Amino acid sequence: MNITKKTFGILSDGREAELFTLKAGELEFSVSSFGAAWTSLIMPGKNGRDDVLLGFSSLDGYLHNGPFIGVTVGRFANRIGNSAFSLDGKKYQLYQNDGANTLHGGRKGFDKKLWNAFPYEDSNGVFVRFELESPDGEEGYPGNCKAAVTYGLSGNNEIIAEYRAELDAPCPVNLTNHAYFNLAGEGNGNILLHQVLLYASSYVESSSNLIPTGKLLPVAGTPFDFTAAKSINADFESVCGGDIAAIGKGYDHCYVIQGGTGDTGKESAAGKPVLRPCAEVREAKSGRLLRLSTTQPGVQFYSGNFLDGIEGKTGSIYNKNAGFCLETQHFPDSPNQDSFPSALFGPEKPYREQAIFAFSW
Repeated sequence: MNITKKTFGILSDGREAELFTLKAGELEFSVSSFGAAWTSLIMPGKNGRDDVLLGFSSLDGYLHNGPFIGVTVGRFANRIGNSAFSLDGKKYQLYQNDGANTLHGGRKGFDKKLWNAFPYEDSNGVFVRFELESPDGEEGYPGNCKAAVTYGLSGNNEIIAEYRAELDAPCPVNLTNHAYFNLAGEGNGNILLHQVLLYASSYVESSSNLIPTGKLLPVAGTPFDFTAAKSINADFESVCGGDIAAIGKGYDHCYVIQGGTGDTGKESAAGKPVLRPCAEVREAKSGRLLRLSTTQPGVQFYSGNFLDGIEGKTGSIYNKNAGFCLETQHFPDSPNQDSFPSALFGPEKPYREQAIFAFSW
């Protein structure tokens, strides 16, 4: 196991963005201090080694990253309706960057920040801890927030992701990474034939602007049922034609993970969230398999609907369905949905979540 570091690029103010490459087991994983971004994951398959993450070859791509490829998003991942929420009778207005709504933290969320990076190795693997301070009022959110995310590799071919935040005032927090995967290799066709299984018997119903209605609907008997593995495009025509939230594009839905808060409420004896199976994705030609587990109550399954001619790595062009995302998270618009698991954290309730991406071939 080892970690190497190099300069990834220089920001306009002269600060240096770093790129760390971690090697453990059979995986080679690179992460950048700008946006705490996952930039590549090289792994074996039946036909050799491939990079299975969509991304950019240089810092410049991440500076102009409309689809949030690979970055860490916050303070609040996903959407907040009407770009506002209320706490203790006070309304907090956020920046509108998705129509009338706010998406992934606003105008300059955590994905557009240079994080402080601290690489280290321990008995569990090789890691980089990224730290960031968000002042009171930034993007409209209350309280000072000290965020820390740790990404690393175990010797068992796993990416371990840990998300933490400390706050001095109550505030909604929802952190995740927005990695786009193509298990056949980035730039190697679309992901429509990937076989997906989701450990979710219900999903969050959304309106045409992808804001939750407040209802959790059963997946049984619908195109949203991935409780048995099926190809991503198996019910695409039904999704694109039948569900208003898909707006003619594909999947972009939050699923309720079985055993999570909001489902069966399974927790450890200490009252802390526990890791639970979340998803499995298999790509037949390469033989690659991704197994995902998380402590979060939900996962946003996104089939890359809005990718449109993005210039990626090594000459790759990312068009619609070039990659898929599994964004472990609290439910979208949780600050405005009292029936959803609470995403409110503060001085007496620090934010602590984890996800593990396990790979085999």
